Amino acid sequence: MLAAVLRETGAPLSMEQVELDEPGPGEVRVRIEAAGVCHSDLHYVLGDLPARLPLVVGHEGAGVVEALGPRTTGRISVGDRVALQWRPRCGECDACVAGNPVLCRYGRVLATTNGLMDGTSRLHAGGETLHHLMGVSCFAEQAVVSETSVLAIPDEVPTEVAAISACAVITGVGAVLNAVEDAAGRPLLVLGAGGVGLAAVMGAALVGAGPVIAVDVDPGHLELASAVGATHVVDAREGDVVERVLALTGGAGVPWAVDAVGAPATMRQCVDALSPGGTLVAVGLNRPDATMALPINDLVQRQKRVVGALYGASNPRMDLPRLFSLYAAGRLPLDRLLGDRRPLAEADAALASLRGGAAGRTVLVP
Repeated sequence: MLAAVLRETGAPLSMEQVELDEPGPGEVRVRIEAAGVCHSDLHYVLGDLPARLPLVVGHEGAGVVEALGPRTTGRISVGDRVALQWRPRCGECDACVAGNPVLCRYGRVLATTNGLMDGTSRLHAGGETLHHLMGVSCFAEQAVVSETSVLAIPDEVPTEVAAISACAVITGVGAVLNAVEDAAGRPLLVLGAGGVGLAAVMGAALVGAGPVIAVDVDPGHLELASAVGATHVVDAREGDVVERVLALTGGAGVPWAVDAVGAPATMRQCVDALSPGGTLVAVGLNRPDATMALPINDLVQRQKRVVGALYGASNPRMDLPRLFSLYAAGRLPLDRLLGDRRPLAEADAALASLRGGAAGRTVLVP
């Protein structure tokens, strides 16, 4: 099968014919029909996030189940349309039992081995072992994944919408639904209007926050943010972001801010724009050694908070069906988040376009 292989960080992807093993115990093989191009993929390609190489990239996707390995549960059948999730769930560790499966112990296994849940790979090129990205590797014509990493897609949800829902949408909308509280009628700031940030804007509009303020450096991103629910947009290239956000809130600041960039400077802007008692919800990633400086007295005396929300602080098996239902009901116009459609062979060009600020979520169609 054709797959996009990262052999050297900072170098172009290599489009190669690779071998894919049959699914092992508790695994399924999926024919990929759509793969979203996420900034996390770019982090790995550039070397901002570490991974074992060579690596088949891609972690946001959807497709059709073609084969089941032994000892699957029967929850998924051959022929099912499924969305891929980049966090498995064992169902037995403390995080899973507590209802927080995005912190499942097997997430660490995937990250340290770049394999599947048993730490081994199903990908090969000749006699060479290739590695999996986040247990998915969907920049390929097919993928073998854990059965716990797939979720059936309702008939009324297009495959491309399902693909981006399994990462960008659940991260952005999920952050608002799960980590933000009592937002209706109150200001909410989203800093960064890429795929995840736009989903957060959409989530803010869904829960009735107002004003919904989106900040970005790209006019195209800001235009799309207005189309999906932002009531005000701020071009970060023009003037002081914090001063402009404070002006839009009558000087009070915002009780909730979502940072979808993951840069120290943008996170600090969010903290400075918070009202007393306000909370920054951080969803963007950076290099493992990246840090942010905070004003201690402002944090204490104004009782500000900073919280992280991995994967939108979601329970994907519960929250993805919820998002699909909202889409089907017309409450989440997720089609508006879709950008360019490209063939798999243009994966490298799609990542370059993302780095250049392409608006909307680019989807690769094998």
